[in-house]
Amino acid sequence: MAARLDAGGWQVSTDADGADVVLVNTCGFVEKAKQDSIETLLAAADTGAKVVAAGCMAERYGKELAESLPEAQAVLGFDDYTDIAARLDGVLAGERFDAHTPRDRRELLPLTPVARQAAKVVVPGHATVDEHTPAHLRKVLRRRLDNGPVASLKLASGCDRRCSFCAIPAFRGAFVSRDPQELLAEAEWLARSGVRELVLVSENSTSYGKDLGDPRALEKLLPQLAAVDGIVRVRASYLQPAETRPGLVEVIATTPGVAAYYDLSFQHSSEPVLRRMRRFGSTERFLELLATARKLAPEAGARSNFIVGFPGETREDVDELVRFLSEARLDAIGVFDYSDEDGTEAVGLDGKVHEDTIKRRFSRISDLADELCAQRAEDRLGSIVEVLVDSIADGEVEGRSEHQAPEVDGSTMLVAGDEGVDLAALRPGDFVRARVTATEGVDLVAVPVGMISAAPPAVAATAAS
Repeated sequence: MAARLDAGGWQVSTDADGADVVLVNTCGFVEKAKQDSIETLLAAADTGAKVVAAGCMAERYGKELAESLPEAQAVLGFDDYTDIAARLDGVLAGERFDAHTPRDRRELLPLTPVARQAAKVVVPGHATVDEHTPAHLRKVLRRRLDNGPVASLKLASGCDRRCSFCAIPAFRGAFVSRDPQELLAEAEWLARSGVRELVLVSENSTSYGKDLGDPRALEKLLPQLAAVDGIVRVRASYLQPAETRPGLVEVIATTPGVAAYYDLSFQHSSEPVLRRMRRFGSTERFLELLATARKLAPEAGARSNFIVGFPGETREDVDELVRFLSEARLDAIGVFDYSDEDGTEAVGLDGKVHEDTIKRRFSRISDLADELCAQRAEDRLGSIVEVLVDSIADGEVEGRSEHQAPEVDGSTMLVAGDEGVDLAALRPGDFVRARVTATEGVDLVAVPVGMISAAPPAVAATAAS
């Protein structure tokens, strides 16, 4: 959207002060995220600018959102994205747009994955500027909104899984991969703009390539991305345990430049709960997967999310989850309390857990997660970690180690020591080795002991300013 707006003559910024139009990219996943989106839209209206709602919540609710939120001049769905600049031109001119009636976007694409690439359907984050030009030679349709050393790289959109608690496939659509050559071209473009770490994102990264006729496409792509000049680390996110093949585990653990980091969507570990969730696995199978990764890379990082209070969950199921968490040694754990989501199978399941019980279980698992993650951080005391410097403010140098993804995990604070690296000389984008000397919850404190790769001077100066 930012690239299309820029090409359409709009000046794009993350600062709403003085803006003519504020475009809010909403989230429609869980209740808290939806409420945050509403609050952001209302706050945008207070600026006096014209307000436009886009993103997943806008797509998911369409007319319903428009009718309940008169503060927004327009509610735009995914089909509006290709003409987003013209839509905002209209909003600025005082036009009113009729919001769309939501539909199941899975029905827009062929059921057979390999037939989807040829379909003429708007898929968020996918755009062929010129279909007659080879993917690696096409113009990169992207406009960065910051100049930091980390950027996401979208692998795919949509999901073919049918988890009973999740509404995402209905409004994001069926799974569609991006062309690997297009991804490599965008990675090179990002590297030229100063990006040092790529975070690969999608609804399900382990499905990448299945619609391209190559289920091992991610295993092949990771080393290629890591070899892009200027990129020092590539991180894969959103891995489905049931689809995480041994070959992918090995590539992530052993490829230079690829973070030995496993963002695995476990959701629970009790087999009965997982089956009701329409998912696969168990405590033993998940522990075996983690053990396989750590056999190849003993210091590998791992994170996951879990839902407590799912319909039918018993005390024994919660105890099983506690057993798994206690043995899994995860670096970061996200805990969510179950709530019914419109249009999902779980809404109609029996065995609903009482709200007070859900709150107690959420509190119990959250407290345990904090304790276990802090212990896991302490396990890294004395070890050498590779840290990408993210920011420097008021003399504090903050970055992330290999097991720390941006925004969702902890961070590493670099402090002065006697081991050869001048802390004052470090800049955002520098990649250093550091010795862990202390922990603060999930965060690490470390002394830099050697430079691995310095940020390009021009880029470092821009980021520091």
